[in-house]
Amino acid sequence: MNFKFPKSKPKPKLFFFFLTLSLLFLQSQSLSSTTTKNNASKTRKTITKDQFKEAPQFYNSPNCAIIVESDTDTEHDIDAYICSEEAVHVAMTLDTTYIRGSMAAILSVLQHSSCPQNIIFHFVCSSNSSLLHSTISNSFPYLKFQVYNFDDSIVSGLISTSIRSALDCPLNYARSYLANLIPLCVRKIVYLDSDLILVDDIAKLASTPLAEKNSVLAAPEYCNANFTFYFTPTFWSNPSLSLTFANRKPCYFNTGVMVIDLEKWRDGDYTTKIEEWMELQKRMRIYELGSLPPFLLVFAGEIVAVDHKWNQHGLGGDNFRGLCRDLHPGPVSLLHWSGKGKPWVRLDANRPCPLDALWAPYDLLQTPFSLDS
Repeated sequence: MNFKFPKSKPKPKLFFFFLTLSLLFLQSQSLSSTTTKNNASKTRKTITKDQFKEAPQFYNSPNCAIIVESDTDTEHDIDAYICSEEAVHVAMTLDTTYIRGSMAAILSVLQHSSCPQNIIFHFVCSSNSSLLHSTISNSFPYLKFQVYNFDDSIVSGLISTSIRSALDCPLNYARSYLANLIPLCVRKIVYLDSDLILVDDIAKLASTPLAEKNSVLAAPEYCNANFTFYFTPTFWSNPSLSLTFANRKPCYFNTGVMVIDLEKWRDGDYTTKIEEWMELQKRMRIYELGSLPPFLLVFAGEIVAVDHKWNQHGLGGDNFRGLCRDLHPGPVSLLHWSGKGKPWVRLDANRPCPLDALWAPYDLLQTPFSLDS
């Protein structure tokens, strides 16, 4: 016996319900695509070369060393400065996200230097090099600088996720490769992050002697910090790994301000040593904080300690909420907004912290008034 199942009558309400859902889905997909394109467009237009004001020109005081016998800056002058041991060499990374901070940092270095014409900047970037070069040139026409391209692929395969996505950017690891990027004739350099300003002469920091401990780098040390915090229980419970610091007295130091002997770095192949720890991190999680722990593993306890005034760090708050913080007790030569909160972001949002007012005078971003004038 053949049975014929009765045809179900369409249910108009249910039909239109699903039709509406389908249309809403398609509309959301279209809006999502449009939003993505608009956001990508905004990202590409994060900066323009004319977005920042031109900074004043700063001149050497009478007692400064004469590196080049010339009143004009030419390419030959730049070549002479690059290999000069009389010049102060400063390295920074550049990208479109932090360029506003970088511009303020550069201005602060020049403004407080007794010999600003004897400073040469070495900028490292991984994209938008032409735009970044033009941006720097337009605001600092007399600045002596070189831009070096950093290939992200060199380090991207070694990076492990950390507690904050911003710390996972390959350019964040470029400081480990400065000795490979900067000309061999440059023996010593001051590395600076982009979220800081100086209120003292950088030559004082650059003159930090490294020979006394035969050290590769110098930085302010913070021995009151809980050093065990920077590594996981997996690290400390492994007998062979925990012995890494057996013959040292390791202290935390911040890698956003360092004086580096590039010659010793190259001789000791310290880039490879840092990479080896990053490779181990990929196999077993021994730390959480991005590019800092490999530096601690290689150098902690063996650096030259610099006065704390050269890195009043942590002004950006912690890595999660970025709450306001006060200065540490004592004198100040450098203010550093390390942490989640950046002064330009908080100022734009009309939610500044009190100390952000100290950063604001170095902000070169064009205001609507100055653009119209």
